[in-house]
Amino acid sequence: MRLVPHLTLVGATVGAGLMAGLFAAFAYAVMPALRGADDRTFVDAMQRINVTIVNGWFLLAFLGTPMLAALAAVLAWRGASRPALPWIVAGLVLYLATVAVTVAVNVPMNDALAAAGPADRLGDPGAVRERFEATWVTANVVRALASTGGFAAFCWALVLTGRADG
Repeated sequence: MRLVPHLTLVGATVGAGLMAGLFAAFAYAVMPALRGADDRTFVDAMQRINVTIVNGWFLLAFLGTPMLAALAAVLAWRGASRPALPWIVAGLVLYLATVAVTVAVNVPMNDALAAAGPADRLGDPGAVRERFEATWVTANVVRALASTGGFAAFCWALVLTGRADG
């Protein structure tokens, strides 16, 4: 057994799973729950979530996953886990799509929501919500699907890596 390549791939898989779970939870629980909230409550809740979520644990999983996946790909390419390499690369590409959607859509929208000002001081919280909710939710579903696909690819890569050790 090659410990470093295995642990690297396990780390990428766990990170992708954590992020897929987070984005999926927003898709099937958090955003549907907030859909029923009044506009001011919705804006306030999303502003609070957007501040709270940027923490060390989130950043470790969000940014550490592609780094571990890239390292896992290099180690698989150079080692005995080569049969897993296409799946590791697929997982990395899907996860990078998640990062791209987050950086290109969700983060700028979060920033715009913050720039609108405190929810209790908004003259028209409905207009603020209108500019945010539908596009943010759609982008989140895309990143939930991409990160879940990446997680599945990493899981299959682990299976293939285990078989190579056979």
